[in-house]
Amino acid sequence: MLKGGASIYTSITIQEQVSKLPSTPGVYLMKDSLGGILYVGKSKSLKKRVQSYFTNSKSHAPKIKKLVNHVRTIEHVTTDTEFEALMLECSLIQQMKPMYNRRMKNPLAYSYLVIRLVNGLRRIEITSNPSVDEGSLCYGPFAASRNAMERAVQGIQECFKIACNQTTLTNTPCLNYSIGLCLGMCLGGEAANKYNQVMDRFIALLDGADMSLYVEIEQQMMLAAEQFDFEKAAKYRDYMESAHFILKKEEVLDFTAESRNIVMAEYIDYETLKIFLIKRNTVLASCKYNLEQIGIEQVRSEVESLIRSNFADHKNVMNTQIEREEIDQAQIIYSYLQNSDSSQHVIIPDEWLHSENTSDLEQALQQFLS
Repeated sequence: MLKGGASIYTSITIQEQVSKLPSTPGVYLMKDSLGGILYVGKSKSLKKRVQSYFTNSKSHAPKIKKLVNHVRTIEHVTTDTEFEALMLECSLIQQMKPMYNRRMKNPLAYSYLVIRLVNGLRRIEITSNPSVDEGSLCYGPFAASRNAMERAVQGIQECFKIACNQTTLTNTPCLNYSIGLCLGMCLGGEAANKYNQVMDRFIALLDGADMSLYVEIEQQMMLAAEQFDFEKAAKYRDYMESAHFILKKEEVLDFTAESRNIVMAEYIDYETLKIFLIKRNTVLASCKYNLEQIGIEQVRSEVESLIRSNFADHKNVMNTQIEREEIDQAQIIYSYLQNSDSSQHVIIPDEWLHSENTSDLEQALQQFLS
């Protein structure tokens, strides 16, 4: 039995169970006849989301149909906000590893991009279990399958014609050379030098030091469109999406490694505000305020105390290796901060926490909680 408002229904039909669900944010757990957890999900509206499983069943994917056939009871936990539902769902999936939540429990859902030196040329490898040799570069873990990362890298390789499918320099062209996907690095000479130049730019792109590779793809797409070569423009658009896919995954890793002090505010309703203190991939503290009962000045004062008591003494893990277990939470936090229309956030530099001058923190909170 879960705490915090959990409910289990054992003697009524699924339809009756669904009708009793609230239309609030939260997490739902679907169980089989033996009480085993089949699936954990989340929603801004529990009733609406769970109802969707049991209506219009003909349009459901085979996996969903199979899941629904085995569900006998539904348990739920309500949360104040969608953000809390997302984080709780992630935590429960990692703890319980339900049968139908394949993604978060499957190690193949994470991948690494490794660049190795092979016979004088740097080769890109996508793997789920990296072993990094001296001189190799490793990026990740990315919250994406090996297949998804391979498709993205393949797009970059095809765009710049570095998709050589020979592992050794034999002075004979590879198959991809004959179809225009390899510029001839397998033959050595100047083509191999051009290949290494592209790889330098690709590594710089991953490191966030040089965006010229991405800009070049965009320029080629625009040029093709101006020349009304829409088929070529569509190809470059796909290449851009490949590069963007990799960069977005890298942004999550950078965001997590920076281990910033983040204060997020989200309104539950017109009268109620909830504050979250976040560092790296963890919610350190949260507090709910009724603005009808206390003024905004008191809220700012209490939030400042909350910030100092939680961030000041919290261990700084900046730039340490990011583990797979951190990625799901980090992805949720990063995406929510970037895309949520219902929340806002502010970043608190470490120096503000240890300075006797409190004006910077006070001014930031003045603007943040106005």
